[in-house]
Amino acid sequence: MTSLTQPDLGILLALAYQEFVRELHAAMAGAGFADLGHSDGYVFRALAERPMTATELAGRLMVTKQGTAQIIDDMARRGYVRRQPDPRDGRARLVELTGRGRAALASARRFHREYEDRLIAAHGAGAVAGVRAVLTAMASAGPDGLDPQLRRLYL
Repeated sequence: MTSLTQPDLGILLALAYQEFVRELHAAMAGAGFADLGHSDGYVFRALAERPMTATELAGRLMVTKQGTAQIIDDMARRGYVRRQPDPRDGRARLVELTGRGRAALASARRFHREYEDRLIAAHGAGAVAGVRAVLTAMASAGPDGLDPQLRRLYL
């Protein structure tokens, strides 16, 4: 049971996320990626395994094709992605990460690992596993695990 003097759980979640993002942005800027946009991390994850068409990427990101085209244009201008002809379909173009995009993704993944390691050092592996379990349950849409809408962002 919570007290009226304690912050609501939702507020704590929001504040924790804001602090995580602040630290992530600081780490990324320190690694030479100060120009990252809000959507870039989702695009990096989506393209990590293979290039895909803008239409596929739009589906993965759950945004319009027009919105995806703007994101791709912006990320290409900053050197994180490029468009290449699709060898299987001469009419299509594939979006792929550049070396700079792969380096940014590697830096972000390193930050995530180090952040969790710091939490484990400060609070113990059991506590962090418990937080992970609670957050996973909160993000789930039933017995099948993560909500399909969320899963698409991370797979």
